[in-house]
Amino acid sequence: MKTEHKDNYIILRDEKEDVEDFASYLTRTQDQFKDQNVVIDIQKYGELTLDQLLKFLKLSFTHRKGKKSLVVVNDTINIDAVPEEIHVVPTLQEAEDLIGLEEIERDLGF
Repeated sequence: MKTEHKDNYIILRDEKEDVEDFASYLTRTQDQFKDQNVVIDIQKYGELTLDQLLKFLKLSFTHRKGKKSLVVVNDTINIDAVPEEIHVVPTLQEAEDLIGLEEIERDLGF
């Protein structure tokens, strides 16, 4: 896994070629980044199925329960088919913007 640290979040990228294994690995190692906002960049996989994306659902739920943002970046999935418990955006810039908005909401007590 490659990590890239930004001001208020980290970007996680897979070094291998299996999105489901990557989701499983992140779920197992979530304690390493549980106190940070996270962007999971899975654009390299191209077109994903909803089932593949849902492998990140438990990770997203647990992370958001800890009052931190978790955003998945992939531009091929139909956003309308994705449950609201997982945030998926098409670009890294939109991921950064969403994290900023969620930080403001948490500061305001929402």
